[in-house]
Amino acid sequence: MAIEINGLTYLLLSEVADQVNVTRQTLWRWRQDGRVPLGHKFRGRHVIYTPAEVAAIRDYANRIDPIEPSPSLQRDLFGKQ
Repeated sequence: MAIEINGLTYLLLSEVADQVNVTRQTLWRWRQDGRVPLGHKFRGRHVIYTPAEVAAIRDYANRIDPIEPSPSLQRDLFGKQ
């Protein structure tokens, strides 16, 4: 249920979590860790996001990070000393 305030549409935290296919708990953790925007408080209890904030969260949720090889792990996997 999107909320319109002063002509701007906001989405609830649960809606954003559903859109980016993560749990609400994951989104809360990302907020606490400073990885995604904190959003805004609406009526003292609902966390809501602007479309730009939703886009930032979606970008973070869909990021692709390269895997950095660990020399010691590779040695262990292949029995090299």
